[in-house]
Amino acid sequence: MKEYKRYLVTSALPYANGPVHIGHLAGVYVPSDIYVRYLRKRGRDVIWVCGSDEHGVPITIKARREGISPQDVVDKYHKIIKESFEGLGISFDIYSRTTSPVHAKTASDFFLDLYNKGEFTEETTMQYYDEEAGIFLADRYITGTCPKCGSEGAYGDQCEKCGSTLNATDLINPRSAISGSQPVLRETKHWYLPLDRHEAFLRHWILDGHKEWKTNVYGQCKSWLDGGLQPRAVSRDLNWGIPVPVEGAEGKVLYVWFDAPIGYISATKELTPEWEKYWKDEETKMVHFIGKDNIVFHCIVFPAMLKAHGGYILPDNVPANEFLNLEGEKISTSRNWAVWLNEYLEEMPGKQDVLRYVLTANAPETKDNDFTWKEFQARNNNELVAVLGNFVNRALVLTGKYFDGTVPASGELTAYDRETLDELPRIRESLENNIEHYRFREALKDAMNFARLGNKYLADTEPWKVVKSDPARVATILHTALQITANTAIAIEPFMPFTAEKMWRMLATEPLGWDALGRSDLIPAGHRTGTPELLFEKIEDEVIERQLRKLEEAKAANAAAAAVTEPQKETITFDDFQKMDIRVARIVTAEKVAKTKKLLKLTVDTGIDTRVIVSGIAEHYTPEELVGRQVLVLVNLAPRELKGIESKGMILMGTDPTGKLVLLQPAAETACGTTVG
Repeated sequence: MKEYKRYLVTSALPYANGPVHIGHLAGVYVPSDIYVRYLRKRGRDVIWVCGSDEHGVPITIKARREGISPQDVVDKYHKIIKESFEGLGISFDIYSRTTSPVHAKTASDFFLDLYNKGEFTEETTMQYYDEEAGIFLADRYITGTCPKCGSEGAYGDQCEKCGSTLNATDLINPRSAISGSQPVLRETKHWYLPLDRHEAFLRHWILDGHKEWKTNVYGQCKSWLDGGLQPRAVSRDLNWGIPVPVEGAEGKVLYVWFDAPIGYISATKELTPEWEKYWKDEETKMVHFIGKDNIVFHCIVFPAMLKAHGGYILPDNVPANEFLNLEGEKISTSRNWAVWLNEYLEEMPGKQDVLRYVLTANAPETKDNDFTWKEFQARNNNELVAVLGNFVNRALVLTGKYFDGTVPASGELTAYDRETLDELPRIRESLENNIEHYRFREALKDAMNFARLGNKYLADTEPWKVVKSDPARVATILHTALQITANTAIAIEPFMPFTAEKMWRMLATEPLGWDALGRSDLIPAGHRTGTPELLFEKIEDEVIERQLRKLEEAKAANAAAAAVTEPQKETITFDDFQKMDIRVARIVTAEKVAKTKKLLKLTVDTGIDTRVIVSGIAEHYTPEELVGRQVLVLVNLAPRELKGIESKGMILMGTDPTGKLVLLQPAAETACGTTVG
């Protein structure tokens, strides 16, 4: 493996039209933070750049819907995203934004350099235009009937029902997703980056030169290259973005996919006047951390841009992750089916490292994975509390109890002591190898193996049993345990920085560098430790149930928004209505009907009599929930026999957005027998 003088790490620019959620964190930001913290811990020259992606059509759509300016939208979410990252300990060297003046000039200059070299082609095409909104429409903002499967709501680039790739002009009955009007085709001119010119270079550079890339990344690149690269527009008709800096380009801006990756360069310029050594020196290793939806842009398009410009290095690796689902469903910002970082930090104070740990332990490194709140709870309680927290607490509490908080001197080591300490450098070697190859899930296991080793050592040596008969032996045991504790603090720091900080405070020593990892002489005899504190607390069921209820509420709100109201039934006369005798009644008894799932036998007081009604609501209400409740009953419905029981009447019900049947009831206590009409 080549040794580099310095590292440039970039993370995909989050889009500033909403907060960051756990899918973003697991896919991009937590793994890149681990990698950068590790490099810093090793004393490497490394900078890490990121920023908000603030241009593009979705920003203008959100601004239009909320009645505010695009700048208002990005200002709001840039602040939320930046503060959320800081709250989770995501340690960028700079977090910039693509609306900065430095970025505008950098992106404009980059375009002009390629333009002046003749690297673009100009094409005039017919595109859909929304006359009501006064804008050209991106494919994603045109909907219609899919020509392949006939389903409604297909987009101009894809039908999500059948998965077919489409052109906007293929849609039947196209509509603007902005105004709802029918768009018209208009002629427009744009500049294109002819990726086909760079295909031979990209094929050799990726397929021959980077076989070590993750299989999901390599495979997607190969698929694109095998399919043949096509020119890609670098401009679009829009009034929000960086203006195309050439004559005849009025009303056109740089396409956001061209604009955004240049944000890495402009952020580096903002960070340091020596930016060129990170971007133009072959002794720099550049690594892009992204999600799988950005693989093509970072492995094919951006390298083609850099190559066309000349003078820039290309990425050494692009360790893209797959997607993280939530409770078995795809995360969706539009449906509010997500765990938002800003809300998590507010609702789970002091648990930043729990989230970092769980997202790393379950990272979608090679395939899509699923986040569940029950697993979150289990990993906290069974791993962080029971393994890491338990070991550190026991080592420090026993030192305080038996040696007044002073590190005891070690006596002669037993074979088991030496065998335990010999594991430290072996774990370090595996940990480093996994981080260097972007296997952060495995690396986290290695880091936790220091704590597992310590836990096993204390369980096997049982100092609490030996202390009365052989205090010198206990001194050796706890001296050894404290060396393992210090090793654990070094190893977990990239993964759980807040926890490592607590551990160094409890050990009452400054954080030790990575070079110390694996050694058994980190905390000298005679050193006074600090006050032990619990690293983690058990998460109770009610905390998890609260989060699950929150998701169910989001699901109910989505169902309500998507609910289709049934059309009006056939018109009836007033006389028809008068035939229905609806009365207020009270449920006196309720019991399940044997050998059925849905039926309940209800005895009701209608005010005119007491009768039995069989109702199919057992999947929605328990008998205990119903007794004593007032309901509305259609009392003059013809009797009907159900499961051998004569049912006289019908309980009136509605259906909520989730499909649950709900009782229709008087708003206040009403005399049984009161008629409704």
